[in-house]
Amino acid sequence: MDFKMHEYTHAVVGKVTPAFRITDRADLNDARRQHDCYLRLLRELNLEVVEVDFGASFPANVLLENIAIVCHGIVLLTKATSNKEDEMMKIVKDVMQKDLGQTVIEMTDPDAKLIGSDVLFTGREFFVGISDTSNEAGASAVAEAFPEFPCTPIKVSKGAQHLKQYITVAGPDILCVGASKEAKELLKRMEREATFSYQTLTVPEDEAANCLYVNGTLIHRAIEEIPDSFKVFCEKIDFARRSICFSELAKVSTGLSACSLLVRKS
Repeated sequence: MDFKMHEYTHAVVGKVTPAFRITDRADLNDARRQHDCYLRLLRELNLEVVEVDFGASFPANVLLENIAIVCHGIVLLTKATSNKEDEMMKIVKDVMQKDLGQTVIEMTDPDAKLIGSDVLFTGREFFVGISDTSNEAGASAVAEAFPEFPCTPIKVSKGAQHLKQYITVAGPDILCVGASKEAKELLKRMEREATFSYQTLTVPEDEAANCLYVNGTLIHRAIEEIPDSFKVFCEKIDFARRSICFSELAKVSTGLSACSLLVRKS
């Protein structure tokens, strides 16, 4: 594995502005506090945090994962599904190109559907969850944007959610996997199709499966939110770990991966 694949220099994030709240699912004040802690932790892990005001309302203004896939100096922009998302993508494109020196690719296939929460990069290869939100043409766009890495479409069971709600990277060649039937089915399909082999860390709660591995440190949710899985992380992970409260932000997103676009500026 190229371990630099999980080393980053910058995190592009949205500002939690006191704009009109568009959801009753999460408390705006608690979400802002959790987002502040999230940004503080990223800075502690030696990331330069680039805060962008998208002029959008919560939660759209902080959920950046679905806008782009970032890897190896390339940024693949997905297709906007609304005027507001289109505006956000233009801002992301500008920041990535001008401020961070990334090469931006835009999807052109009219039939392609793709969002970032369906795309998992292991450090060695890509997996794209095929569902209502991402299709085979979208997976092909990923394969074309990052030709040096294998890219495998993985069918998501009907009624299941996004790939990264069940499986993420927890360390070098380690996949963190939820214990639900949907998560286990996804893992089996991935293992069957994968070009490389991985260790798996199974966590009892699916909501614990979405974590971040950044600059040698695993970030996962706090003990009060995932008590059973927290114990697993303590027992099984022998490198740096940090935990964070994410309950309100998790109500409107895939999880920890949703609120930043991680970049390694060369």
